Amino acid sequence: MSLAITDALLAGARVGLRAEQEVIVELGPSVTPRPEDVTLDAAGALLVPGLINGHTHAAMTLFRGYGDDLPLMQWLEEKIWPVERKLEPEDVYWGTRLACLEMVRSGTVRFWDMYWHPEAAARAVHDAGLRATVAAPLIDADGRSEAMRAAALRSLDELAGLGHRIDAGLAPHAIYTVTEDSLRWIAELAAERGLPVQIHLSETEQEVNDCLAAHKLRPAHYLDRVGLLSPHTVLSHGVWLDDSELGLIAARGAVLVTNPVANLKLAVGRIFPYPAARAAGIQVGLGTDGPGSNNSLDMFADMKLFALLQKHAARDSAAVNAEETWEIAAGRRAPLLATAHSLEVGQPADFLLLRADAPELSLGELAAALVYAASGAVVQSTVVAGRVLMRDGHIDGAEEVLAHALESARRLGLAVPIASAQGNPALA
Repeated sequence: MSLAITDALLAGARVGLRAEQEVIVELGPSVTPRPEDVTLDAAGALLVPGLINGHTHAAMTLFRGYGDDLPLMQWLEEKIWPVERKLEPEDVYWGTRLACLEMVRSGTVRFWDMYWHPEAAARAVHDAGLRATVAAPLIDADGRSEAMRAAALRSLDELAGLGHRIDAGLAPHAIYTVTEDSLRWIAELAAERGLPVQIHLSETEQEVNDCLAAHKLRPAHYLDRVGLLSPHTVLSHGVWLDDSELGLIAARGAVLVTNPVANLKLAVGRIFPYPAARAAGIQVGLGTDGPGSNNSLDMFADMKLFALLQKHAARDSAAVNAEETWEIAAGRRAPLLATAHSLEVGQPADFLLLRADAPELSLGELAAALVYAASGAVVQSTVVAGRVLMRDGHIDGAEEVLAHALESARRLGLAVPIASAQGNPALA
């Protein structure tokens, strides 16, 4: 299939774009459609790269609004983990499809997912048309190491052959939920098969204190000792890392993904030290975390909060600028996270068309408008691998996806329709 975009605005110029076999083959003012092309008239919309969600638990769309306003461990132990034990593959499929629907609407073209039944999540990503790296959370602190390892190998087999848009990975949940022997086993397996690894790290001060007590090392140094710091490792959160750990992460070439909205909502007690991470030379990405703890999958919201938090913490309004923030959200500061890194011939055809007539984008510098003013509502059309997933705000099959997701949430005892807010005086 070939695709032609007409009348798009790129760097102030009207351009056309053609994609064949999922790759941009022509881009510029003189590009015109061919008879065989699927054509999309941008009507003056802004052509920009797609966004990369570097860390999420997509199917937790089903958990949105469940157990809000609780501390992290209480939220996990009393609310999330008990319900997750009841999840079936079809629940994960429809929860992930709903997440994909939201991400397409708000401009995300690729995401890194850590969740149960990853084969169902991968199937959902394939059917939705997005790109993703998917992995099951690996946990064996309960003593079930052999079962966990067998499940990990089985999951990798099930994820094989699901298409080039979907990558399989390994996802040890955290250093406090996976034994040292299993962390070493995961590191060896990842190296042997060339697999990416994603793990939560230094999300809370308690995690750091417990690691020091158990191993006499801070978390990043401990992770390095077991062989899990490498250029194929994605570390999520990292808010409690110190300078020695940042230097080590940079030296090993690992990626840090910050999740500012979820960290604030769960009150982890510290702001990700981005200026220090940047000074150390660390590759940095941006993620929403799961829709159970954010509760949004709109990367525009995380962009704005990321930039404002860094300015506030540094007491310096120039601590990070809008253009740098946009590059982080588009995966340009962490090549491992993204597939396409620029709008150029030869790059994968993953991009967005933004509403140039949206009030938020009508005045001022584009980067500042995108980071400080816009929301995902400015996305007019979303294209991934040369396929139009949203055309002028419309996504085929959206109603069916929502209906099935609601059915799964109700079966799990989670869904409370927004319309039934009666009885709450605060909302009256």
